[in-house]
Amino acid sequence: MRFVGLKTLLTLTGAIWLVVSPAVDAQIFRQRKRQPMRRATEMINRQPQPIVNQDLAGVIDSSNSRVLISLSKQRAYLMTGDEVYIETPISSGKREGMTPTGSFTILEKDPDHRSNIYGDFVDRQGRVVRAGVSLKVDSAPSGTVYRGAPMTWFMRMTWSGVGMHVGILPGYPASHGCIRLPSNIAKLIYDKVKIGTPVTVVQ
Repeated sequence: MRFVGLKTLLTLTGAIWLVVSPAVDAQIFRQRKRQPMRRATEMINRQPQPIVNQDLAGVIDSSNSRVLISLSKQRAYLMTGDEVYIETPISSGKREGMTPTGSFTILEKDPDHRSNIYGDFVDRQGRVVRAGVSLKVDSAPSGTVYRGAPMTWFMRMTWSGVGMHVGILPGYPASHGCIRLPSNIAKLIYDKVKIGTPVTVVQ
């Protein structure tokens, strides 16, 4: 039996690799090629679109409205009695428990609310230096100030910060606990509720 020395073996292995490596590289690159990331506005199409019952538009108002939110269905309903005026997709807390279940009321309404926890660090000209920060864990770089993320048409449900407001709906729970709504639907709901309007959140 003929034994091959280590140096010869390494040389042969290198030669074989040189022969096959272009094909291997091509295969690897083919496997790594991915489709471009879709915009959030495209991803929302995975959820059924909002439904507005126009027959109830003149019937429902802040004196007779209530809100029902289903976390498992990722849907919210603005109702009067047992009739549904608006059914809409939502995006709730990304982890279980972030959006609490139970009975709540609207505690505050603010059309131009901003988060006091999540947002960006910006310079004196208002340019974003660090985006998507949390004041719970991030420190402001020198020369920057904190600017809270917009929470337009905010309807507060808890004093710990949970509420309904305009936000991105990727098709799954993705918020820090709030109920994100499509912008046009958030305004409709905002106009039909008042401080004290009941909100029920179910799993």
